[in-house]
Amino acid sequence: ILNIGDGITKSDEGDEWIQIPSDLMLDKGDEPKETIVKSTYPDLFSNYRDPKFLEERAILCPRNETVEEINEYIMSQIEGEEVTYHSSDSVCKASTSSGMEHMYPTEFLNNLKFPGIPNHELRLKVGLPVMLLRNINQSAGLCNGTRMTITQLGNKYIEAKIITETQVGQKVYIPRIIMSPSDSKWPFVLKRRQYPLSVCFAMTINKSQGQSLNTVGLYLSKQVFCHGQLYMALSRVTNRKRLKVLIDDSECQGESKAKNIVYKEIF
Repeated sequence: ILNIGDGITKSDEGDEWIQIPSDLMLDKGDEPKETIVKSTYPDLFSNYRDPKFLEERAILCPRNETVEEINEYIMSQIEGEEVTYHSSDSVCKASTSSGMEHMYPTEFLNNLKFPGIPNHELRLKVGLPVMLLRNINQSAGLCNGTRMTITQLGNKYIEAKIITETQVGQKVYIPRIIMSPSDSKWPFVLKRRQYPLSVCFAMTINKSQGQSLNTVGLYLSKQVFCHGQLYMALSRVTNRKRLKVLIDDSECQGESKAKNIVYKEIF
C-alpha cells in the first residue's frame, strides 16, 4: 500500500494503472451493486440496526453520484416508513447584483447538487446510518464526519444516536441549518436550509478520511480522479482480509486494474 501511495506500483497499462491483487478482487457478476453490498454488509437486513455493525464498515466510491446510487439501492431494500424532507433554497442577495436573485427559479435551485451539501430531497428511514455534514457542537460530538443512526424522524428535528468519535451512544437532536457550498461554478451563492445529513452505507473516498473502519468495500464504477485517492481508500483498513475491491468501469482494460494518480513532484 505504501508503494501505491508513492506511485511505485504499476501495471502493463502504464504508470497510472496498477494491478489489484487477486485476493482483494470481487467478481462483479451480473449485479455489481448487490455484490459489493453483500461483501461489505453481510446479512445486512438482520444487522442494519446494530450500531457496532454499522460503525466499523463502509463502501467507498470516488464520486458522489455513485455514493448516491449505492445508498439508494440499499435503502430501497430496507423495510420501514420513508420520510422525505425538502430543502428551502434561495440565492444569497449579497452574492449577486440587485435583483439578480429573481433570475433563478426555485425549481432550478432545487436541482443543484454540491459536494458536502445535502440534496434538495433528503429521504430517510429510522435505523439508517447517517453522516453529519457540518460542525454543530463539537463539545457534544456533533462534528463534520460524525456518524449516527436515526432513532426518530420529526417535523422540526431528527433524533439520532452517535456511533463514532468520543460520544458513542449519546442521543442527539439535529436541526435544519442554512448551508452554502464552499466552491461553485455558478455566479451566485446558494443558501440551502436542510438537515445537514447524508445516508452513509456508502461514502466518498475523500469523506472517509479520518474515519475508523475495519471493513471496506471499494467500488470503482468510475476510476479515482485526484492525487492519492486510491491510497486513501486502500489504507482505511489495517487487515488485508477486510478489504475488497470491485471494478465495474469501461475505462479499465481489465477487471483487476485500477487507476492510481500520484503527483510525484509533491514528494
